[in-house]
Amino acid sequence: MRYRINKRTGDRISEIGLGSAYMPETPLREAIPALRRAYEGGINYYDLAAGDGKAFPMYGEAFADVRAHILYQIHFGADYSGGTYGWSLDPDVIKRSVEKQLKELRTDYIDYGFIHCQDEFSDWDTYRRNGVYDWILRLKEQGVVRHLGLSSHTPAVIRRIMDDAAIDMLMFSVNPAYDYGQGEFANGSADERAAVYRRCEAEGVGISVMKPFSGGQLLSAEQSPFGQALTPYQCIRYALDRPGVLTVLPGAQSMREVETLLRYEEQPEEASDYSVIGSFAPPQASGKCVYCNHCKPCPAGIDIGLVNKYYDLAKAGDRLAAEHYKTLERNAADCVGCGHCDSRCPFSVPQSARMREIRAFMESL
Repeated sequence: MRYRINKRTGDRISEIGLGSAYMPETPLREAIPALRRAYEGGINYYDLAAGDGKAFPMYGEAFADVRAHILYQIHFGADYSGGTYGWSLDPDVIKRSVEKQLKELRTDYIDYGFIHCQDEFSDWDTYRRNGVYDWILRLKEQGVVRHLGLSSHTPAVIRRIMDDAAIDMLMFSVNPAYDYGQGEFANGSADERAAVYRRCEAEGVGISVMKPFSGGQLLSAEQSPFGQALTPYQCIRYALDRPGVLTVLPGAQSMREVETLLRYEEQPEEASDYSVIGSFAPPQASGKCVYCNHCKPCPAGIDIGLVNKYYDLAKAGDRLAAEHYKTLERNAADCVGCGHCDSRCPFSVPQSARMREIRAFMESL
């Protein structure tokens, strides 16, 4: 398992995390070994916006003895009073739900306490007006909540809340369908969504990824909006290549599915190559680098995807990205203009010309 560091908190987080939408559907005798296998395989980050309240005692039994070694996302607004998942902005409902979750998880603290599912500006206004946000901050002062998170599907709302609150982790729906305007939660344009990724990277806010398979639709040619299936590994790699992303949180409900997720780290480069999405990218995405590195190998040894990522971040005001660029062994200044990358780019990016643009920009700083 590979790990990434949350710049704000210092937490070492597994690239593959685990969502909890489906595990409660599994009998306890099968779920506990599957969860333990996830932990033993190196997964240390677990989202608890569960599909059913049965998840909490299940996780409590699986992880009580290793609680200090795992990280939980717990959502202030996810309500299980009816058994299955519900959403609430009522402060009394939220308080009872969180207290019950902590008891069943056999823990007395929350690693990441999430402002939950803020998709409308009115949600955030209500959340602050009725005292839920202030309650989370008090729990943070007491050490019950260690870090502050936000979950949302809406870039404009994310921008507003990031302006108002010092969040440490964003849970956002990241996959090529949503980024290309396809699907129920495809909120915001491709540029608006990219701006969220870049802002998180620049400000050190980690992103935990929900819905990496677009609810499973991307894994089926019949259901995919592109008419072509992607593999789980292509979807995971796509999400992990977005700026700011620390961990991807697919759901699993069996030992077999957990093993499939754990095998991501063993895959050869070609198994997670998602450059095929260039063939169904919308016109507005054409000519924009998505850092897929399908242009490799560069005869001059330049990591073209990484150079592009640092450039995009630096242009957005991320001074640290410019510093990282300067430490690269090979950068845009080493481009020989051979055009190899131009001919291989599935997104029609004129990379050799872009290398000249990047060189001029970086040398001007």
